[in-house]
Amino acid sequence: MAGDRRAIVVHDRNPGKVRALRREFQVEAAGDLKSALLRAEALRAEMLMVAVRPESMAELLEEVAACGVRTPKLCVSLAAGIPLAKLRAGLAAGVRWARAMPSPVCRIGQGLTAVAYDRGVSRADRKRVREFFELVGPVVEIPEKRFDAFCTVFSPSHGYHALATLAAAAKAAGLDRKTALTAAAHAFGEAIRYWRESGQSLADLLHEAATPGGVAAATVEAMKRYGYEKAVAAGLRAGIRRARRNARL
Repeated sequence: MAGDRRAIVVHDRNPGKVRALRREFQVEAAGDLKSALLRAEALRAEMLMVAVRPESMAELLEEVAACGVRTPKLCVSLAAGIPLAKLRAGLAAGVRWARAMPSPVCRIGQGLTAVAYDRGVSRADRKRVREFFELVGPVVEIPEKRFDAFCTVFSPSHGYHALATLAAAAKAAGLDRKTALTAAAHAFGEAIRYWRESGQSLADLLHEAATPGGVAAATVEAMKRYGYEKAVAAGLRAGIRRARRNARL
């Protein structure tokens, strides 16, 4: 990552991914898990970061333990929905865990990362985790009980889906594909940018943009009438339920 000179050792079961990471980020690549852990031990690594699908977490932690290599005392999980209590039980006593969920937008250094800490994680370790993820964007520290809800809300999938939906509707209304996408992107991207930079509340900006009796107001009211707000709320509830099911894996 730009601006970071620390050594990073990576391992992935997919050799192609390892090669791509080595080319793009100049990280050290290990061909197998034990080699990665041994190299990390030699470098006196500060953190072990685990990024797998939720259903693979238990198996991976068993593999880590079976390697018989001392792991860093600070571990970070990027697996959605797996609670700290399960992570704590997966490795030797004394390991301190954090959960982190970086947005895919971190790839361009503009993402947001949510972080929750296990009990006993020191201030120094919290700072270490926070500073690592701040290399690719801002960090929000939240209690674990709110973690699943936050991560469900902040996914950029909402933006992509909303943009695709609005652009498709604009195309159906008669615009060509490129113009429809340009108009829809402006509706989201520049509106959010102005909200951030102006310091005005959303309520004030919405009132200003959707003047009663105008085109925007009629559009917004029709969306509400057809269940837009209920659909969004139902979607978030479904995402949170999925995260909680992951916790039982």
